[in-house]
Amino acid sequence: MPVLQAAAPSGPAPTLPDVDVEERTTPSTGDGDHDRFAHYVSRRELERYRRTGREVTALCGKRWRPDGDPSRYPMCATCAEIAAERLLGDLGG
Repeated sequence: MPVLQAAAPSGPAPTLPDVDVEERTTPSTGDGDHDRFAHYVSRRELERYRRTGREVTALCGKRWRPDGDPSRYPMCATCAEIAAERLLGDLGG
């Protein structure tokens, strides 16, 4: 059986174009930032998740399927602020 060999390229090697690297100076607004925090979720949302497995919506608006131990993460500041406002409202403050 004959063995095939690739032919050596003829001529000069191709050069790569110059590329300018652009650095982001603004923080990301995607959902990835919220993955580093524990979030508050209403009992209704949590019970619905347990029954159906559908995503929950945290007070700050993040949507996800809860997994793992929330005590491993710091509390989402937005969720904490909203929860405090609701609690003060319920107490008549």
